[in-house]
Amino acid sequence: MTDPVRLTAELVRCPSVTPEEGGALVLLEEQLTDAGFECTRVDRGGIANLFARWGEQGHVQTFGFNGHTDVVPVGDAAAWTKPPFGAEIHDGILYGRGATDMKSGVAAFAAAAIDFVRDTPPDGAVILAITGDEEADALDGTTALLDYMDQANERMSVCLVGEPTCPNHMGEMIKIGRRGSMTAWFTITGVQGHSAYPHRAKNPLPAMARLMDRLASHELDQGTDHFDASTLAVVTIDASNPATNVIPAQCSATVNIRFNDTHTGASLSDWLRSEAARVAEEFDVEADVRIKISGESFLTPPGALSDLVAKAVEAETGVSPELSTTGGTSDARFIKSHCPVVEFGLVGRTMHQVDESVEVAQIEQLKAIYMRILADYFA
Repeated sequence: MTDPVRLTAELVRCPSVTPEEGGALVLLEEQLTDAGFECTRVDRGGIANLFARWGEQGHVQTFGFNGHTDVVPVGDAAAWTKPPFGAEIHDGILYGRGATDMKSGVAAFAAAAIDFVRDTPPDGAVILAITGDEEADALDGTTALLDYMDQANERMSVCLVGEPTCPNHMGEMIKIGRRGSMTAWFTITGVQGHSAYPHRAKNPLPAMARLMDRLASHELDQGTDHFDASTLAVVTIDASNPATNVIPAQCSATVNIRFNDTHTGASLSDWLRSEAARVAEEFDVEADVRIKISGESFLTPPGALSDLVAKAVEAETGVSPELSTTGGTSDARFIKSHCPVVEFGLVGRTMHQVDESVEVAQIEQLKAIYMRILADYFA
């Protein structure tokens, strides 16, 4: 049997800080090829990605896994009590950058897929789509894999993303959707002047304060059946003005919005621009708005896929998982246009932290859950 703990440790020892491959995908490709998977590197834009398929191409019934081997930077290495890439195990806990997010998840589904196709070859195909670009801009990661699949006539019938999904204990949460995410940068330009003669200037600061207040105090919605209420956070306001006797010519601010399926990125962009134009006219200043939509909200309605995963989770953990759309973004936001997708993984309490770690027992349990999902899907 393929040991997911050993594989997790081997992956953690690969220093794959985005965009470095670090040897992680090379290691996975070797193991998957030995197990009979047909592997293809789908590198793009300096990012390493791996596509692996066991079974016939274009088969009607194809189960897919998605995950990433890139990790965030270590940060202050001196603050770590264990080597960030040492994969040391102490008292049943494996330490290292990526131990939680999400080399353990990749190791668990790779080990499950290898053992499943060896022991009970299914009447169908199993696909693993693993990227090295999830923690950064995600421009050349899972999107590159999906582009390759479209061109190569490859398709997943359903997909499970192995991100950490459980807040506190194993089995408590499955993600069936995610909120959308977008950021807007505002610049208001007035006329610089002496603070003793404000009538000779056009102060951008009161205009920006009014705009930020309008945006922050506006209720976007009250939530939907599967989503919490959308949120807008003002994350910075800056005039870069050290002088107390000068009215600056320019002020900038940034907001971040996490939105549910009441909205689209386009509809919120229109609202932000209209509010900025309204304030600019009111204060006789100029307003510029730049917007980046990181992902739209999406939902895989409760049904066959979530039932399949929930049944396996409960069978292995004794916990009936909650179906949730909470949290940040994930690569599921790209996959949702390709096929139905849900997310399930282990407890994510330490992800991105100093001394990131995972319980060894959770890795083994996660592999067992993935094995059961595959067995039930192809039954």
